[in-house]
Amino acid sequence: MKLLLAAVGQRQPAWADAAYEDFAKRFPPELRLELKAVKAEPRGSKTAEQLMAAEASRLEAALPKGVRRVVLDEHGTRMTTLQLAERMKAWMNDGRDVALLVGGPDGLDPALKRTADETLRLSDLTLPHAFVRVLLAEALYRGWTVMVNHPYHRE
Repeated sequence: MKLLLAAVGQRQPAWADAAYEDFAKRFPPELRLELKAVKAEPRGSKTAEQLMAAEASRLEAALPKGVRRVVLDEHGTRMTTLQLAERMKAWMNDGRDVALLVGGPDGLDPALKRTADETLRLSDLTLPHAFVRVLLAEALYRGWTVMVNHPYHRE
């Protein structure tokens, strides 16, 4: 199975790219983590709705057909690490690749959110997008280590 992190915003600080890559390279061949960063719509005279719609189109184009869509949203389901590991097992049993969708500065387009198979909350805090990529990569890696009884996670 492939985990696809589909995120708005192509340029992140070097430290964020390095931290994300550090976690992404830890995944085993049977569960790869891949980043698909799409261009943010230039801010200017457009409304937030127009910006989100343009970014949603780019995200849609980056997603393979039939992929499970998991939207990251502040109103999504809260999960512990152990619960995330259980979700990841269910995703693997489903047999589809999983796309985790992260919006831009204005969030995700409501129409795109409605296409989600599920919606997760990464934190109750508002996080910079660079942190979101790193935190999500670490959380997914930690979930995998729980699934395979690797000593990385301790309860």
